[in-house]
Amino acid sequence: MIMQYGHNQKNMQKRIGLILLFVCIATIMIAGCTSQPAPAAVTTTAATPAATIAAPLSTVKENTDKTTLGEINAALKAKQYLRTMPFSRKGLIAQLEYEGFTPQQAEYGVAQSGADWNEQAVLKAKQYLKTMPFSRKGLIDQLEYEKFTPQQAEYGVQGVGY
Repeated sequence: MIMQYGHNQKNMQKRIGLILLFVCIATIMIAGCTSQPAPAAVTTTAATPAATIAAPLSTVKENTDKTTLGEINAALKAKQYLRTMPFSRKGLIAQLEYEGFTPQQAEYGVAQSGADWNEQAVLKAKQYLKTMPFSRKGLIDQLEYEKFTPQQAEYGVQGVGY
């Protein structure tokens, strides 16, 4: 009788485990099916790269006779990059060209990004200071290496308290 009780208890534990697993999977599936789609523009705080983007992805100009698909995609990619990390204007153009966009498409995409390049310099300076300590001059040099203008680099170090 003791053996049978232990055996029944193990079967009951397996059943409960399977039921809980089924309930968890069903809950996840239901939540996934009924969730609202994410908005095109993500609301963020001023401490993130996305805060310096003026327009959500959905406001990139639709394809007109003058705007090419490559230009539209470059604009979308530029905004995507700026939501991920801070860039200088020249650095973002170089990144888009590295991705295969033509110089004209990259220029267009960056122009459509709505980025505040001074604010991008501040965000990049903060990013560097989270990683390692810098002297004021070292931080300016690093920002200029990242293709920020001298004025933007100065703004960036002032923005972090230097």
